[in-house]
Formats: sequence, structure tokens, C-alpha cells
Amino acid sequence: MTGVTSSLPSSSPPAGQRPDSQLGRLSLRGVSRAYGAHTALHPLDLDIAGGEFIALLGPSGCGKTTALNCLAGLLPLTSGEIELDGRRVDTLPPEKRGFGMVFQNYALFPHLTVRANVAFGLKMRGVGKAEIERRVAEVLRLVRLTEHAAKHPAQLSGGQQQRVAIARAIVTEPALVLMDEPLSNLDAALRLAMRGEIRRIHQDFGLTTVYVTHDQEEALSMADRLVVLHDGRVSQIGTPAELYEHPADPHVAAFMGYRNLLPMTVTSADATTALAEGDGLRIVGTPAAEPPAAGDQALVAIRPEDLHIAAEGETGIGEATAEIVEYHGRVLHVEAATAEGRRLHLKAHEPVRPGDRLRVAVAAERALVFRGAAAEAALAPEVDTGATTVAVQGDSGADAS
Repeated sequence: MTGVTSSLPSSSPPAGQRPDSQLGRLSLRGVSRAYGAHTALHPLDLDIAGGEFIALLGPSGCGKTTALNCLAGLLPLTSGEIELDGRRVDTLPPEKRGFGMVFQNYALFPHLTVRANVAFGLKMRGVGKAEIERRVAEVLRLVRLTEHAAKHPAQLSGGQQQRVAIARAIVTEPALVLMDEPLSNLDAALRLAMRGEIRRIHQDFGLTTVYVTHDQEEALSMADRLVVLHDGRVSQIGTPAELYEHPADPHVAAFMGYRNLLPMTVTSADATTALAEGDGLRIVGTPAAEPPAAGDQALVAIRPEDLHIAAEGETGIGEATAEIVEYHGRVLHVEAATAEGRRLHLKAHEPVRPGDRLRVAVAAERALVFRGAAAEAALAPEVDTGATTVAVQGDSGADAS
């Protein structure tokens, strides 16, 4: 093991108290990976504190699994270094790094019982029989699988198999646990339940976890910090709240639920308020980063839950015709289109039917204006590239309602 001084807790910690992490600080400095002329991961700098839950988030091919495999030692670095508590570990083989890993397919031994699967890593390390029995019993209790210890993987549900894989990874008392999309093979209801289980296990064990996912809701609900990757580069690092409320660019916005991405042209500008016009829409918004200037191309980003049917007396951004209405319990998801063909996604709490003409509205702080036409092309094919016009102006010339 690498720098491990503590052991599995003999009992669950008192309410509100978490066990100490076995890791002080993990530092990635300029970590990159290239395959010939193709760079799968551009230099990545990241400091991870003990006890943190870090999510690597992005679409397929963005470099998140490459980063995880470089950290695990399954891929050699093209450049950079990795330090664990001040000691360089990127020169060590995977088995010498002391990290636990949970794979997407769990990789359980089908001919071994749950108990034997969990004990396998300890046996390979030459741990004594009595200590193996103690550790395995304790970890099975903590992942709530004691009564299934004698079963084989084929006799377990998907969620139970996942917990076996997690138990096998943490029973060796790793300094760091790496998880590569462990929920992707589960159905929606089980994924939701297992998110809580993984977070609970992370807290109960005082783990430090790096978790790869393409699901923004999963990342937002579980992680202390998110690392959003695009084309092998870091787009933004921050807490879930920071990325949700203040995405750094359109790529992050798209992953944080801004499904309405409207390419426009700036006609006037101010540092605080934006007025957007085009495709039958007139939007008051807020510059997301660098304030745009007159004539700049821009992208306005709005979440469906922030775009709503205008109330009586409320200033709307324009009209659109409902085309697709999806029932989501107490709220309807509506896909509508302006007369000019611009598609909008919004939430409605009142009855809406296909063909209804809707006057829609959005609060100024919920419509983010990103400067730069290049952002629009980078988001294809999700974003239609039809021409639109945006105007940005001060509070005195725009109605922010």
C-alpha cells in the first residue's frame, strides 16, 4: 500500500463524524497522454485533498477515462508527474500505487463467492488469514452484503454486484479509489439508489474518490468538485454550485443542463445586462464571462426549467408553438418552435397541448450570454446554426422581467 496508516473502521463513525482520510494530497502536474499525433489528454493540473470526491465529467472521447487510467497506472504518461503526499508515484506500476479501482463491468470472478471475491486482493498481498476474515467481514457489513457472502455473482442483482466490486476495491485500504462509470449498466431507478450508496460508502470509509461519468446529474449529486473535460482539455474545475450557476463556456453550460443554446449577434453591450433579438425572440440576459461588444457573435444559454410561459403582465421574450409535450409528473416538458424555426425547450406547470401558441419568458439572470461565434460551431450537432441577432444594453434600456 502507498502511504496508508489507518485501517478499516471497527464500527461506523458517530453521526456527523467522518473517519480520517488515508490520503493527504494527490497532485497531478502537467499530466498528458498522446497516441502518435493525437493527444487524448492535454496537460492536466489538479490537486486533490484527502477525503474529496472528484468527478471527471464530459462526453465520450473527452479524455476523462484516459485521465483515470493514467492515474491508475494503466496508461503511461506522455508528460507530467503524479505525486501522492509529496512522493512521486507515476513511475510505479499499478499494483505498487495502492489505489483501488471499480470498473464499468465490475470484473467479478464468477466462480468465486462474494466473500472470496472481496478477499482476493488481500490474499494476493499475503495478508494473514485471520486479518483477511476480519477485514472482509467488516467491509461486507459496511456495504450491507453480509447475508450474501456465500453467494456467487450470478445470484446477485446489478446493485449488489456493484457493491461487491466496491467492497473488493476498498478492503485493501487504498489511498485512493478510482471509479470508471460504475452505474452505466444499471437501470434508472437503481442508478438513483446506488448514487446514495456510493456517497455513503465514501463518507463512512473516509475515502478519497475520483469518479468518471458522462451524466451531469450524477456528478452534481455526488461530487465535491467537478472537472469538466472537452476534447482532452479542462474546460472548468469547481464545485457543483459553481459550475451549475456559473459555467465558464458553452461546453460546460451544455453539460450543466443549458439545453437552449441560441446563436445570436450582439448589437449593443453593457457589462451587466443583455438584450437579445432574433428569430422572433427578444431576450434580456446576463454576460456569462467577458462582456460582448456591438457586432460580436454570441450564444445565449437558457435551461428548460428557467424558460417558462409568461404570466399575465410579465414581459415575454417572444412566442412559439408547442410541438412536443412530455408528461413528467407535476411538470410538463415542452418542445416548441418560433415562426422562424428556432426550437425552444421549456417547463410548464399548466396544461399545454401540441399546437398551442405560447408566450415565453425568462429572468435576466437565468439567460447567459457567451461571447464568440466559435462556440456555436463547437456545440454542433446539438445547436442549430441559423442566424439570430442579440443586443446587449444597460438596465435603463432593457426590461429584465
